[in-house]
Amino acid sequence: MSVTRLLASRAARTHRRAWAAVFAALVLTSLLLGTFGLTLASAALGHPRVERYAAADLVVAGDQNTRFTAKPWGSEPQTAEAGLTERVRVPEAALAVVRKVPGVRAAIADEVFPVGLGGGKAATGRPWDAARLAHGAVRDGRAPQRAGEVVVSGGARVGERIALRAGGAGATYSRDSGDSGDSGNSGNSANSAYSVVGVADGPRDTVYFTGSEARRLAGHPGSLDAIGIVAERSIGSDELHTRVRHALDVAGLESVGRRADGDRAALRVLAGDGRGGPEFLAAGPARTGLLMLLGSVASTVVLIALLVVSSTVVQALQQRAHELALLRAVGATPGQLRGAVGREVGRVAALAALVGAAGAFPAYVALRGLLDARGALPAGLELPLPPWLWPAPLVTAGVTVLVARLAALIAVARTAKLRPAEALREAAPGKGRQVTGLVLLVMGVSSAGTATLLHGEAAAAAAGAAAVTMVIACALLGPWIAEGAMRLLGAPLRRFGGPCGWLAAANCTAAARRSGAAITPIVLVTAFIGVQLSAGATLTHEGAAQAGRALRADLAVRADGGLPAGAVERIRRVSGVRAATDVVPGTVVLARRAAGSPELDRLPVLGVTPERLTQTLDPGVREGTMRGLRPGTVAVGEDRARSLDVRPGSTVTLRFGDGVQARLRVVATYERSLALGDFLFARDELLRHMSGPGEGRRVLVRTASDGDRGVVEQALAAAVAGARVERGPAPVRVAAADQALGEVVSAAAVSAVGAFTVIAVLSTLSLIAIGRRPELRLLRLAGAGRRQLRRMLRLEAAATAVTGLAVGAGVASVPLLAFSLAMARTVPYLPAVQGVLIVVVVAVTTGAGALLPLRETLRGRYPARRRG
Repeated sequence: MSVTRLLASRAARTHRRAWAAVFAALVLTSLLLGTFGLTLASAALGHPRVERYAAADLVVAGDQNTRFTAKPWGSEPQTAEAGLTERVRVPEAALAVVRKVPGVRAAIADEVFPVGLGGGKAATGRPWDAARLAHGAVRDGRAPQRAGEVVVSGGARVGERIALRAGGAGATYSRDSGDSGDSGNSGNSANSAYSVVGVADGPRDTVYFTGSEARRLAGHPGSLDAIGIVAERSIGSDELHTRVRHALDVAGLESVGRRADGDRAALRVLAGDGRGGPEFLAAGPARTGLLMLLGSVASTVVLIALLVVSSTVVQALQQRAHELALLRAVGATPGQLRGAVGREVGRVAALAALVGAAGAFPAYVALRGLLDARGALPAGLELPLPPWLWPAPLVTAGVTVLVARLAALIAVARTAKLRPAEALREAAPGKGRQVTGLVLLVMGVSSAGTATLLHGEAAAAAAGAAAVTMVIACALLGPWIAEGAMRLLGAPLRRFGGPCGWLAAANCTAAARRSGAAITPIVLVTAFIGVQLSAGATLTHEGAAQAGRALRADLAVRADGGLPAGAVERIRRVSGVRAATDVVPGTVVLARRAAGSPELDRLPVLGVTPERLTQTLDPGVREGTMRGLRPGTVAVGEDRARSLDVRPGSTVTLRFGDGVQARLRVVATYERSLALGDFLFARDELLRHMSGPGEGRRVLVRTASDGDRGVVEQALAAAVAGARVERGPAPVRVAAADQALGEVVSAAAVSAVGAFTVIAVLSTLSLIAIGRRPELRLLRLAGAGRRQLRRMLRLEAAATAVTGLAVGAGVASVPLLAFSLAMARTVPYLPAVQGVLIVVVVAVTTGAGALLPLRETLRGRYPARRRG
């Protein structure tokens, strides 16, 4: 034990500069593992915030999940589950059932609907009775007693009259009711003046109506959004939960809407943090998506981190192969050698892991701040980080030390077993490595070819597998790639580089294994970062191009609180309007099988009015016609139609955002699905399954070419009271609910992988340079000047960078081309700035790694022996 301790101590001091690269890689590994560990733990504990039902002991709500069961090949049936982002409602009969349950002090029906306050401000409408569920109380004034009276939670004064726009899809709107008890129905009138009779505490931006007025404006007779339950003081929450659950089951009540077979939607009785689910509908699905995304990204980053750490440790020990062999020659046993190297690496790894763990918490805070700044997290999603989770980075630090120790044992295993004479001889790469690399290369190209024949996620998965396989193949084939590259670059180096070029070409060719080790991390950074950046940029670029080609309108009309019923018809009657289309964004869930396993995909879609659709929004119809688009039918994007094997006249089964399943007849297929989504519905079909019209709803207007656009704008504003008319509307483009989240996490992952690969390039080249110090001293003694050696090193670095960039670009282009053709039917796209940045980073990193460690060796008139 004392011998191994002595060897480890002496080696750590002697080779402290060589271990600097390993230290940097281990610090970053510990930092990233700790950061992702904290983020995953926080997401696992995440839940919707409880605001609206903070004073309720229990909440009865609809089942906001949909399920699909299928039997994979040769396995037991499995069930996939996905969250629903549109409200699943509660039958009104449940209110009477809950009120009869012993221990229920009060059961309060809640209705929630959007309200427009004018000036672009939005609020939430609720019945006044439901204010009790959020500790709401009148701070000034009184409760509303008539349909024309409201209580607000801020922004208005008692006695003030405010114009509101309220109501869901197909709902009518109140006119000014004055002092009467009946608000009446104004039909097409959209403006309603209400008297503010009170100012309340509770959630901000809330407008409280009488119960009957709230039910009318919500527009869902026979159903409720939720039921809040206040318990008697004498009963516990758990016991009351059991009683309410039993009462609902005995009554046989389920969520409103017809579900698919096997997707039973029993009413849910929620307590604790679960009470926030019915309030923030997007929070639950977003949390699930965040966990899946973080898990996928974290696994990729961890894999690359392990590869970088392992290769860095191996490279550091390979530079000392002769030294380790000499230790064997003077009597060191294999066990002593492994123990000394393990202790040496362990000391470096322990300090590096602790430094990385210390930075994990600030890195987590920075990532959370970035998510919040970009609006990537939906409103109401709480991601707690309790104090007992703070030491989690210490666990990941221990994992980092363990990985480093294992890498060291693997690296020293061969030297420890060989006889000293064999260990002193550098082993040439074997045929097995070459054959394995070639096989993986062929597999990667084949996988990319398969991706061109697939569609959607299957194509993306095949292209991703091709990229990973080809990168591993290039790592195995590194020496042969370096040798082949030098055959191509050797001639120009010798011709234009003079004696220095001859030396550079000779060095790179003679030390093919060393050159291959230097090229591999450059291939990794170029290929991986290129694929990650270009894949997203290609879809974004082509989607924007499709959206621009699809838009034909020159005006758009929208209104806070939703457009009134019949608005698009009134717009069409305005003089100078050639065509008008009501556009409503929404979501559907597609149930499918992937290799027999059940999958549920939540997809963004559009609902439109089909009359003269192509004059305002042209989807690029391929087959069929949009004129037949009505409730019970659907138009399908061309790529999705091929994957589902449907065409006009076929049927497709979908689940709407509220979980209701429908079998729809396909009337058309269209081209521009990257911009408009995979499915186009009739507006009324989509609206009946939505909680509200959403912020993205608008009417696209195409004006006559000979009309006065200013006059038309004024006429449109008059036709739809309270509406805003936008000139030069933005192109219509659907976006997944978690798109912003994916962009932020992907950017963080690309940055992390980029940092890792930069460290890998720096450390590999630095360790190679440190190992070449005796060689450079010998060249100086043979008469080579400092300038000549610097020029030689620059030429070698340039050859290494050019080879790595070329091979990396080639590796990236194969899966990217397959992905782009399958997903966007276009060639890969990468913004010029990002491409130049990759080249600059590789060039600077390669130059720094090759030259900086040798500054002392090249100083002075005569070479001096220095410790490395």
